[in-house]
Amino acid sequence: MKTISFTDFRKKASNFITEVEHGETIVLLRRGKPIAEIIPFTDNSLQTPSWKRQSTRLQIKGSDLSSAILEERESEL
Repeated sequence: MKTISFTDFRKKASNFITEVEHGETIVLLRRGKPIAEIIPFTDNSLQTPSWKRQSTRLQIKGSDLSSAILEERESEL
């Protein structure tokens, strides 16, 4: 990640954009404070959101947890 002043960015914008095209991330500063982050473009529309992705499922031999809880509740009655 590269940090540059806004003034330097205005003077050499083409060079910095080329760096971003090659994978560099740039943080722009104005009066020493970060105001923007320029990152390489990624086409997120092609990626499946994390909540839709298949996850790893664990399987344990024996009864499942819900059955065990129900059995315990019934035994207390």
